[in-house]
Amino acid sequence: MSKIKVCALFRPLNQKERADHGDSICIHGVDSESFIFKDEKEDFNFSFDRVFYPGSPQSDVYDFIALPLVQAAVDGINGAIITYGQTGAGKTYTMEGPSIMDGDEKNKGLLPKVVNGLFEAIALSDETASSMIKLSMVEIYMEKVRDLFELVNDNIQIKENRQQGIFLYGATEECMFSLLQINVTNCTEALQNLCNGIANRAVGETQMNMASSRSHCIYTFTVQQEITKTRRIKSGKLILVDLAGSEKVEKTGAEGRVLEEAKSINKSLSALGNVINALTGGSPGKANHVPFRDSKLTRILQDVFGGKSQTALLCCCSPSPSNAPESLSTLRFGARHHIKASIRVNSPEDIIAKKHEAMSLNKDELRERILNKLKENFKAEDVDLLEQLFILDDFFFDPGSVEEVEAAYEDITVRTISLLQKAVEDLNSKVEELTEQNAILKAKLRATEMSYPLHKEAKGSASFLSGTFGINLWVPSFFHGTN
Repeated sequence: MSKIKVCALFRPLNQKERADHGDSICIHGVDSESFIFKDEKEDFNFSFDRVFYPGSPQSDVYDFIALPLVQAAVDGINGAIITYGQTGAGKTYTMEGPSIMDGDEKNKGLLPKVVNGLFEAIALSDETASSMIKLSMVEIYMEKVRDLFELVNDNIQIKENRQQGIFLYGATEECMFSLLQINVTNCTEALQNLCNGIANRAVGETQMNMASSRSHCIYTFTVQQEITKTRRIKSGKLILVDLAGSEKVEKTGAEGRVLEEAKSINKSLSALGNVINALTGGSPGKANHVPFRDSKLTRILQDVFGGKSQTALLCCCSPSPSNAPESLSTLRFGARHHIKASIRVNSPEDIIAKKHEAMSLNKDELRERILNKLKENFKAEDVDLLEQLFILDDFFFDPGSVEEVEAAYEDITVRTISLLQKAVEDLNSKVEELTEQNAILKAKLRATEMSYPLHKEAKGSASFLSGTFGINLWVPSFFHGTN
């Protein structure tokens, strides 16, 4: 069992903070794991797995947080590094450094170091016959998943199966590495791809940052290896997440579209908090519903919060008294970190073993079990309708374990509400369409009624002229149908 690793990082003071409060800061370091946070009213004691104080080198962050997860991904274990904090707290700098292509080892961010680390770890492996590392890069903007390598893919769908777990259907994957082609050129090309993707990310100006990230950016490194002796495939993935800023809307001065962006950001961050609460709360040994489907962010991260992953949360903060409320909120978020997760290697053998330990249920049996459960609280005809909706929405999946079956029971309520809401929306749309058509028909009817006196007058005039002068006048066929 392994808990989520939670660390706090305090960036150096910036020019504005020094102009407002001089060199004063609101933290007092106790040791490498504990500190005292001071605001205007009281002092708070915090303790994390590691605290990085202002001036800590970027290499320390990589060595403590990322390096173990890089090796774990090569060993077939999923992992994630998530940077959380207010706008301007140093999240993106921690991820990227001054620049992805910057060669300064002291200031390099996590991303370029992870790329180098993955290359080196696989090159040193003596049990691998062949290897491949793939990279995808997407952003979640206004609850839409957008491919940052191919901008035309602006609504990527999130899918799930037993072999891949959660994956982004249709997202571009750049092949970074092949065991037979390891060289500096491959690494440079991978970093250039990252630069291109970062340039496509949605940013906007707020009162807290001239170029604030207005989206959650997700980098997924997938490592696939064939083991020489057993010829089995070993797969692991490492996800790096640069979250959008978490702060009160009034602090940013957001208006118009930026305000809508802020609402969307805060909603998904709230969903992330709810997932953490669900994972850390509840009675020991009792299954607890985890609302992974409440946002695109939590759905994508489901694999790294599941039962087979290592996850690190880095809470980035400003040490300035002017940002004390936001920093305190970030630290409190990180303090909820007692998430337990069993570590398993992702391999075909694990899937087979898991399947033998689970109940032997196929897709049809799973469907029947869930629907029978629903019939205890719903009418039979309602359940029949829900079954058709679920099939159309591809809800049912091929179960791989008892846990997946039990999770389906919990998930059914959320999916039911979602599907019914969609059905209501479709009906409302149809009603609006029919209302418009009805209005058009009424307008035509009124036009017909108004034209009736004109028809009689035109027909009478035509008869008079024809009988008196022998002149045949054309009368529109529309009038001939009315007596």
